[in-house]
Amino acid sequence: MSQSGYEVPSLIRGVLSKLPAYPGSLLFVGGLNLTVKPHLPDDTLAHLQDRALRIEVRDAGVAFDFVYRGGAFRAARHVGDVALTISASAYDFFQLARRTQDPDTLFFSRRLTMEGDTELGLLVKNSLDAIDLSNFSLERFAPAFAVRGRRSPPR
Repeated sequence: MSQSGYEVPSLIRGVLSKLPAYPGSLLFVGGLNLTVKPHLPDDTLAHLQDRALRIEVRDAGVAFDFVYRGGAFRAARHVGDVALTISASAYDFFQLARRTQDPDTLFFSRRLTMEGDTELGLLVKNSLDAIDLSNFSLERFAPAFAVRGRRSPPR
Protein backbone atom coordinates (compact mmCIF):
# COMPACT_ATOMS: atom_id res chain seq x y z
CA MET A 1 0.00 0.00 0.00
CA SER A 2 1.20 3.54 -0.72
CA GLN A 3 2.30 5.89 2.03
CA SER A 4 -0.90 7.92 1.56
CA GLY A 5 -3.07 4.90 2.39
CA TYR A 6 -4.87 5.13 -0.95
CA GLU A 7 -3.97 3.33 -4.13
CA VAL A 8 -5.53 2.12 -7.33
CA PRO A 9 -6.86 -1.42 -6.76
CA SER A 10 -4.68 -4.16 -8.29
CA LEU A 11 -7.49 -5.35 -10.59
CA ILE A 12 -7.84 -1.87 -12.11
CA ARG A 13 -4.07 -1.48 -12.30
CA GLY A 14 -3.88 -4.79 -14.16
CA VAL A 15 -6.38 -3.58 -16.75
CA LEU A 16 -4.91 -0.08 -17.11
CA SER A 17 -1.34 -1.32 -17.45
CA LYS A 18 -2.34 -3.49 -20.43
CA LEU A 19 -3.93 -0.62 -22.38
CA PRO A 20 -1.88 0.99 -25.15
CA ALA A 21 -0.16 4.14 -23.88
CA TYR A 22 -0.63 6.44 -26.86
CA PRO A 23 -4.45 6.91 -26.65
CA GLY A 24 -4.11 7.83 -22.98
CA SER A 25 -1.42 10.36 -23.86
CA LEU A 26 -3.78 11.86 -26.48
CA LEU A 27 -6.47 12.37 -23.83
CA PHE A 28 -3.92 13.72 -21.34
CA VAL A 29 -2.54 16.37 -23.72
CA GLY A 30 -6.07 17.35 -24.71
CA GLY A 31 -6.70 18.18 -21.08
CA LEU A 32 -3.38 20.01 -20.75
CA ASN A 33 -4.09 22.13 -23.82
CA LEU A 34 -7.59 23.05 -22.64
CA THR A 35 -6.88 23.73 -19.00
CA VAL A 36 -3.20 24.33 -18.24
CA LYS A 37 -1.52 25.64 -21.40
CA PRO A 38 -3.48 28.94 -21.56
CA HIS A 39 -2.12 29.82 -18.10
CA LEU A 40 1.55 28.97 -18.66
CA PRO A 41 3.94 31.88 -19.30
CA ASP A 42 5.58 32.09 -22.73
CA ASP A 43 9.06 31.62 -21.24
CA THR A 44 7.96 28.35 -19.61
CA LEU A 45 6.52 27.12 -22.89
CA ALA A 46 9.76 28.08 -24.65
CA HIS A 47 11.74 25.93 -22.16
CA LEU A 48 9.37 23.01 -22.78
CA GLN A 49 9.72 23.24 -26.57
CA ASP A 50 10.65 19.84 -28.07
CA ARG A 51 11.46 18.30 -24.66
CA ALA A 52 10.36 14.70 -24.10
CA LEU A 53 8.15 14.65 -21.00
CA ARG A 54 6.47 11.84 -19.10
CA ILE A 55 3.94 11.67 -16.27
CA GLU A 56 3.81 8.29 -14.51
CA VAL A 57 0.92 7.28 -12.29
CA ARG A 58 2.73 4.54 -10.42
CA ASP A 59 -0.14 2.76 -8.71
CA ALA A 60 -2.25 2.79 -11.89
CA GLY A 61 0.56 1.36 -14.02
CA VAL A 62 0.16 4.08 -16.66
CA ALA A 63 2.41 6.74 -18.14
CA PHE A 64 1.63 9.67 -20.42
CA ASP A 65 4.36 10.68 -22.89
CA PHE A 66 4.13 14.10 -24.48
CA VAL A 67 6.04 17.01 -25.92
CA TYR A 68 5.36 20.73 -26.37
CA ARG A 69 5.73 21.54 -30.07
CA GLY A 70 4.13 23.93 -32.53
CA GLY A 71 2.23 25.86 -29.86
CA ALA A 72 0.54 22.85 -28.24
CA PHE A 73 1.19 19.82 -26.09
CA ARG A 74 1.22 16.72 -28.28
CA ALA A 75 1.08 13.03 -27.45
CA ALA A 76 4.35 11.25 -28.18
CA ARG A 77 5.87 7.80 -28.27
CA HIS A 78 9.20 8.37 -26.58
CA VAL A 79 12.00 6.03 -27.48
CA GLY A 80 15.15 6.57 -25.49
CA ASP A 81 15.81 9.31 -22.99
CA VAL A 82 13.07 11.49 -21.55
CA ALA A 83 14.01 15.02 -20.45
CA LEU A 84 11.74 14.90 -17.39
CA THR A 85 9.67 12.18 -15.73
CA ILE A 86 7.35 13.10 -12.88
CA SER A 87 5.96 10.13 -10.91
CA ALA A 88 3.46 9.81 -8.10
CA SER A 89 0.39 7.81 -7.13
CA ALA A 90 -3.02 8.75 -8.53
CA TYR A 91 -4.07 9.99 -5.10
CA ASP A 92 -0.98 12.18 -4.72
CA PHE A 93 -1.50 13.71 -8.18
CA PHE A 94 -5.12 14.36 -7.17
CA GLN A 95 -3.96 16.06 -3.97
CA LEU A 96 -1.46 18.17 -5.94
CA ALA A 97 -4.15 19.24 -8.40
CA ARG A 98 -6.45 20.27 -5.55
CA ARG A 99 -3.49 21.91 -3.77
CA THR A 100 -4.30 20.08 -0.57
CA GLN A 101 -0.77 18.67 -0.56
CA ASP A 102 2.45 20.57 -1.07
CA PRO A 103 4.71 19.23 -3.84
CA ASP A 104 7.82 19.80 -1.71
CA THR A 105 6.36 17.70 1.10
CA LEU A 106 5.55 14.88 -1.34
CA PHE A 107 9.00 15.17 -2.91
CA PHE A 108 10.89 14.99 0.38
CA SER A 109 8.75 12.07 1.55
CA ARG A 110 9.57 10.33 -1.78
CA ARG A 111 5.93 10.13 -2.80
CA LEU A 112 6.63 12.43 -5.77
CA THR A 113 9.73 11.90 -7.86
CA MET A 114 11.34 13.83 -10.68
CA GLU A 115 13.93 12.17 -12.87
CA GLY A 116 15.97 13.86 -15.56
CA ASP A 117 16.41 17.60 -15.96
CA THR A 118 15.76 18.89 -12.43
CA GLU A 119 15.98 22.53 -13.56
CA LEU A 120 13.15 21.84 -16.00
CA GLY A 121 11.24 20.08 -13.22
CA LEU A 122 11.53 23.09 -10.93
CA LEU A 123 10.42 25.39 -13.74
CA VAL A 124 7.32 23.24 -14.31
CA LYS A 125 6.57 23.07 -10.57
CA ASN A 126 6.93 26.81 -10.05
CA SER A 127 4.86 27.61 -13.14
CA LEU A 128 2.04 25.31 -12.02
CA ASP A 129 2.18 26.74 -8.48
CA ALA A 130 1.74 30.26 -9.91
CA ILE A 131 -1.55 29.41 -11.68
CA ASP A 132 -4.63 30.80 -9.94
CA LEU A 133 -6.85 27.85 -9.01
CA SER A 134 -10.01 29.85 -9.71
CA ASN A 135 -9.16 29.34 -13.39
CA PHE A 136 -10.14 25.70 -12.91
CA SER A 137 -13.45 26.29 -11.14
CA LEU A 138 -16.10 23.87 -12.38
CA GLU A 139 -18.45 26.79 -12.97
CA ARG A 140 -16.16 27.92 -15.81
CA PHE A 141 -16.86 24.68 -17.67
CA ALA A 142 -20.55 24.29 -16.84
CA PRO A 143 -23.28 25.33 -19.26
CA ALA A 144 -24.69 28.81 -18.61
CA PHE A 145 -27.96 27.44 -17.17
CA ALA A 146 -26.05 25.52 -14.49
CA VAL A 147 -24.17 28.62 -13.40
CA ARG A 148 -27.39 30.61 -13.00
CA GLY A 149 -28.63 27.98 -10.58
CA ARG A 150 -31.29 26.36 -12.75
CA ARG A 151 -31.75 22.67 -12.35
CA SER A 152 -32.44 21.97 -16.00
CA PRO A 153 -31.64 23.63 -19.32
CA PRO A 154 -34.09 26.23 -20.62
CA ARG A 155 -36.59 24.95 -23.18
